[in-house]
Amino acid sequence: MAMDLSKIKKVYVIGIKGSGVVAIVEILKTMGIEIVGSDTHEKFFTDEVLRKLGVKYTEGFNVENLPDDADLILYSSSYNENNNVEIAEAKKRNLKMISYPQMLAELFNEKYGIAVCGTHGKTTVSALLADTLKKAGADPDAVIGSRVVEWGSNALIGRGEYFVIEADEFQNKLKLYDPNAAILTSVDWDHPDSYPTFAQYKKAFSDFVSKIPKTGFLVVWGDSVATNEVAGACQGKIIKYGFQEDNDAIIEKRGTESVEGKIYQEFEIVYNGKSLGEFKTQLVGDHNLLNAAAVIVACHELNVDLANVSEAVASFQGTSRRFEYIGERNGAILIDDYGHHPEEIKATLRGTRGLYPEKNIVAVFHPHSYSRTEAFLQDFAQSFDDADQVIVLDIYGSARENSGKVSSKNLVDLINKYSHGKAEYIPTIDEAAEFLKDRIGPDDVVLSIGAGNVFEVVKKLKS
Repeated sequence: MAMDLSKIKKVYVIGIKGSGVVAIVEILKTMGIEIVGSDTHEKFFTDEVLRKLGVKYTEGFNVENLPDDADLILYSSSYNENNNVEIAEAKKRNLKMISYPQMLAELFNEKYGIAVCGTHGKTTVSALLADTLKKAGADPDAVIGSRVVEWGSNALIGRGEYFVIEADEFQNKLKLYDPNAAILTSVDWDHPDSYPTFAQYKKAFSDFVSKIPKTGFLVVWGDSVATNEVAGACQGKIIKYGFQEDNDAIIEKRGTESVEGKIYQEFEIVYNGKSLGEFKTQLVGDHNLLNAAAVIVACHELNVDLANVSEAVASFQGTSRRFEYIGERNGAILIDDYGHHPEEIKATLRGTRGLYPEKNIVAVFHPHSYSRTEAFLQDFAQSFDDADQVIVLDIYGSARENSGKVSSKNLVDLINKYSHGKAEYIPTIDEAAEFLKDRIGPDDVVLSIGAGNVFEVVKKLKS
């Protein structure tokens, strides 16, 4: 049963700084709904977005924050009645409540929804797809999990028919969305706290793509056994992309080019034997050629003019925390990346090594969640082949868990077992920045990597 948002005048948001939540706040505010909320004292890119929107919020959760006149309580799915006093109080008062993914589904399911899902790459792909549709004149709505550099936020509010979302599989939010079309970027087991086995993880995606109607389509990375297995559940048209020759859309690498100091990767896409044209992207690494190809193929299926698509893909500057250049210190290059899964770390470091073959690469890794670190400890330990030096911070817990059976010291010991002396355990962000500040120079690249607030290391180092 769809919610009638025209009757909602005021919404109170618990966890208002959440990256997805803030996009919903932007959309609701555009509808003329009054928004207030609360969150922790921690600072995120969303603080600036909320300030620009003129949305007032309280830092620190307290039952007294809840207004008497709110028509709806919207809450981040990181919180529940056991870990948040405001949610517990709202339930006690029997207030009307909706979670962020449920609200996103309300908005998404009303339009021609295009969902970008998969273990890796979904932020970049959803942002690039929405940005390309916007630049091509389709005027889409979009909700992305990270700030898009050119938008200054992570939402687009449009009048067109398309709604692009980054569809997160955590806690199986996928079951809420009814896509008309989807892009599936990859399927590598993740979120072991939600999916104890890889089979359960794959089933969440299979169930999701089975909802695509016969008139819809699925663009899927075709170089992987798992993604092909999941794609088999789709009733609509299936279009496979990748580097291998058996895909519908094949990526042919054409090298790199430097234009006004910017490095572009150049490539061609051959679709069912015919060239869709030559393209270029500022994004680094083979994984980003795949990301760009997914968007180009989806736009081709949506009959968007490919000359406009080519221009948009070339001009796209990326999203924050996805291989983002932060600055320099003592001539050392500082980069930040969100990678928090072994495959993401490998891909990011491979791209870094390709860009800086002669430099000393220092990775500062912030493991995210105890359950993920425990489940993938061996894989994490073997993810740093392209780094010369690794600093591991204490595990970044989450609203869901604050302790576990493994520690960062375990990971450091395991990395050093494979490569003696490569890794070092430094518990905190401040200590890591202090350790590096006088030790790095023109021969170094420092890459902060992880889903928490590890970016603060390179921000502190930036001179």
